[in-house]
Amino acid sequence: MNAIGHDPDTFASFYEAHLDAVQRFVARRVTDPHLAADLTADVFVAAIQSAEGYRPERGAPIAWLLGVARNVVNSEFRRVAKDKAVKRLVRGRELLDGDSLTEIEHRIDAERAAREVYRAVSELPQRDRALVELVAVDGLAVNEAARVLGITEANARVRWHRSRTVIQSQLNPLPL
Repeated sequence: MNAIGHDPDTFASFYEAHLDAVQRFVARRVTDPHLAADLTADVFVAAIQSAEGYRPERGAPIAWLLGVARNVVNSEFRRVAKDKAVKRLVRGRELLDGDSLTEIEHRIDAERAAREVYRAVSELPQRDRALVELVAVDGLAVNEAARVLGITEANARVRWHRSRTVIQSQLNPLPL
Protein backbone atom coordinates (compact mmCIF):
# COMPACT_ATOMS: atom_id res chain seq x y z
CA MET A 1 0.00 0.00 0.00
CA ASN A 2 2.77 2.43 0.88
CA ALA A 3 4.21 1.73 -2.59
CA ILE A 4 1.43 3.68 -4.33
CA GLY A 5 3.38 6.84 -3.57
CA HIS A 6 6.52 5.53 -5.28
CA ASP A 7 5.62 2.83 -7.81
CA PRO A 8 3.52 3.87 -10.82
CA ASP A 9 2.43 0.28 -11.54
CA THR A 10 1.25 -0.25 -7.96
CA PHE A 11 -0.61 3.05 -8.09
CA ALA A 12 -2.23 2.13 -11.42
CA SER A 13 -3.51 -1.15 -9.95
CA PHE A 14 -4.73 0.61 -6.79
CA TYR A 15 -6.44 3.30 -8.89
CA GLU A 16 -8.22 0.78 -11.12
CA ALA A 17 -9.35 -1.30 -8.14
CA HIS A 18 -10.83 1.65 -6.23
CA LEU A 19 -11.87 4.24 -8.84
CA ASP A 20 -15.54 3.18 -8.96
CA ALA A 21 -15.90 3.27 -5.17
CA VAL A 22 -14.36 6.75 -4.99
CA GLN A 23 -16.49 8.04 -7.88
CA ARG A 24 -19.66 6.71 -6.20
CA PHE A 25 -18.59 8.26 -2.87
CA VAL A 26 -18.07 11.65 -4.50
CA ALA A 27 -21.16 11.47 -6.75
CA ARG A 28 -23.38 10.98 -3.70
CA ARG A 29 -22.12 14.21 -2.21
CA VAL A 30 -21.94 16.63 -5.13
CA THR A 31 -24.13 17.34 -8.13
CA ASP A 32 -21.68 19.24 -10.36
CA PRO A 33 -19.89 16.79 -12.70
CA HIS A 34 -16.88 19.09 -13.01
CA LEU A 35 -16.47 19.23 -9.25
CA ALA A 36 -17.00 15.45 -9.01
CA ALA A 37 -14.16 14.86 -11.49
CA ASP A 38 -11.87 17.28 -9.64
CA LEU A 39 -12.62 15.77 -6.24
CA THR A 40 -12.08 12.21 -7.49
CA ALA A 41 -8.66 13.22 -8.80
CA ASP A 42 -7.92 15.06 -5.53
CA VAL A 43 -8.73 11.92 -3.53
CA PHE A 44 -6.11 9.92 -5.40
CA VAL A 45 -3.54 12.71 -5.16
CA ALA A 46 -4.16 12.86 -1.40
CA ALA A 47 -3.86 9.06 -1.22
CA ILE A 48 -0.45 9.20 -2.93
CA GLN A 49 0.67 11.97 -0.60
CA SER A 50 -0.48 10.17 2.54
CA ALA A 51 0.27 6.56 1.54
CA GLU A 52 3.08 6.36 4.10
CA GLY A 53 0.47 6.91 6.82
CA TYR A 54 -1.57 3.85 5.90
CA ARG A 55 -1.55 1.19 8.63
CA PRO A 56 -2.95 -2.22 7.56
CA GLU A 57 -3.79 -3.13 11.15
CA ARG A 58 -6.30 -0.25 11.23
CA GLY A 59 -8.42 -1.58 8.37
CA ALA A 60 -8.74 -2.45 4.72
CA PRO A 61 -7.28 -0.16 2.05
CA ILE A 62 -10.78 0.86 0.93
CA ALA A 63 -11.65 2.03 4.45
CA TRP A 64 -8.49 4.11 4.52
CA LEU A 65 -9.15 5.48 1.02
CA LEU A 66 -12.75 6.44 1.88
CA GLY A 67 -11.41 8.20 4.96
CA VAL A 68 -9.11 10.15 2.64
CA ALA A 69 -12.06 10.81 0.32
CA ARG A 70 -14.17 12.05 3.22
CA ASN A 71 -11.43 14.47 4.24
CA VAL A 72 -11.01 15.71 0.67
CA VAL A 73 -14.74 16.25 0.16
CA ASN A 74 -15.18 17.97 3.52
CA SER A 75 -12.19 20.18 2.78
CA GLU A 76 -13.77 21.20 -0.48
CA PHE A 77 -17.08 22.00 1.21
CA ARG A 78 -15.26 24.23 3.69
CA ARG A 79 -13.41 25.92 0.86
CA VAL A 80 -16.64 26.53 -1.08
CA ALA A 81 -18.22 27.99 2.05
CA LYS A 82 -15.39 30.54 2.07
CA ASP A 83 -16.15 31.35 -1.58
CA LYS A 84 -12.76 30.25 -2.91
CA ALA A 85 -14.05 27.70 -5.42
CA VAL A 86 -14.80 29.97 -8.39
CA LYS A 87 -11.36 29.84 -10.04
CA ARG A 88 -11.02 26.09 -9.57
CA LEU A 89 -14.46 25.34 -10.99
CA VAL A 90 -13.78 27.40 -14.12
CA ARG A 91 -10.40 25.71 -14.64
CA GLY A 92 -11.91 22.24 -14.07
CA ARG A 93 -14.60 22.80 -16.69
CA GLU A 94 -12.01 23.67 -19.32
CA LEU A 95 -10.29 20.28 -18.79
CA LEU A 96 -13.36 18.10 -19.47
CA ASP A 97 -14.32 16.95 -22.93
CA GLY A 98 -17.93 16.19 -23.87
CA ASP A 99 -17.65 12.42 -23.38
CA SER A 100 -16.14 12.78 -19.91
CA LEU A 101 -18.82 15.25 -18.90
CA THR A 102 -21.56 12.91 -20.15
CA GLU A 103 -20.07 9.97 -18.24
CA ILE A 104 -19.90 12.01 -15.02
CA GLU A 105 -23.49 13.21 -15.51
CA HIS A 106 -24.61 9.57 -15.92
CA ARG A 107 -22.79 8.57 -12.73
CA ILE A 108 -24.39 11.45 -10.82
CA ASP A 109 -27.83 10.40 -12.14
CA ALA A 110 -27.13 6.78 -11.14
CA GLU A 111 -26.38 7.90 -7.59
CA ARG A 112 -29.53 10.05 -7.30
CA ALA A 113 -31.32 7.45 -5.13
CA ALA A 114 -28.37 7.33 -2.77
CA ARG A 115 -28.48 11.12 -2.44
CA GLU A 116 -32.19 10.83 -1.52
CA VAL A 117 -31.32 8.41 1.28
CA TYR A 118 -28.52 10.74 2.34
CA ARG A 119 -31.06 13.57 2.61
CA ALA A 120 -33.25 11.34 4.79
CA VAL A 121 -30.47 11.03 7.34
CA SER A 122 -29.72 14.76 7.34
CA GLU A 123 -31.66 15.15 10.58
CA LEU A 124 -29.02 13.15 12.45
CA PRO A 125 -26.17 14.97 14.21
CA GLN A 126 -23.09 15.28 11.95
CA ARG A 127 -21.09 12.66 13.86
CA ASP A 128 -23.89 10.11 13.48
CA ARG A 129 -24.44 10.99 9.81
CA ALA A 130 -20.79 10.28 9.08
CA LEU A 131 -21.06 6.85 10.70
CA VAL A 132 -24.29 5.96 8.87
CA GLU A 133 -22.79 7.10 5.59
CA LEU A 134 -19.65 4.98 5.98
CA VAL A 135 -21.57 1.85 7.04
CA ALA A 136 -24.82 1.97 5.07
CA VAL A 137 -23.73 3.76 1.95
CA ASP A 138 -20.03 3.00 1.56
CA GLY A 139 -20.27 -0.57 2.84
CA LEU A 140 -17.70 -0.45 5.62
CA ALA A 141 -18.12 -2.64 8.67
CA VAL A 142 -19.00 -0.75 11.86
CA ASN A 143 -15.52 -1.41 13.28
CA GLU A 144 -13.87 -0.07 10.10
CA ALA A 145 -16.07 3.03 10.18
CA ALA A 146 -15.10 3.52 13.83
CA ARG A 147 -11.44 3.56 12.78
CA VAL A 148 -12.10 6.07 9.98
CA LEU A 149 -13.91 8.35 12.44
CA GLY A 150 -11.43 7.84 15.28
CA ILE A 151 -13.96 6.47 17.78
CA THR A 152 -14.21 3.20 19.69
CA GLU A 153 -16.01 0.26 18.16
CA ALA A 154 -18.44 0.18 21.10
CA ASN A 155 -19.27 3.87 20.61
CA ALA A 156 -19.80 3.26 16.89
CA ARG A 157 -22.12 0.31 17.53
CA VAL A 158 -24.28 2.39 19.93
CA ARG A 159 -24.43 5.30 17.46
CA TRP A 160 -25.21 2.91 14.60
CA HIS A 161 -28.14 1.34 16.50
CA ARG A 162 -29.58 4.68 17.59
CA SER A 163 -29.19 6.21 14.14
CA ARG A 164 -30.94 3.29 12.46
CA THR A 165 -33.83 3.63 14.89
CA VAL A 166 -34.17 7.35 14.14
CA ILE A 167 -33.92 6.83 10.38
CA GLN A 168 -36.49 4.02 10.41
CA SER A 169 -38.89 6.20 12.34
CA GLN A 170 -38.44 9.02 9.77
CA LEU A 171 -38.84 6.75 6.75
CA ASN A 172 -41.73 4.71 8.20
CA PRO A 173 -43.69 7.03 10.51
CA LEU A 174 -46.54 5.52 12.41
CA PRO A 175 -49.97 6.55 11.06
CA LEU A 176 -51.90 8.94 13.29
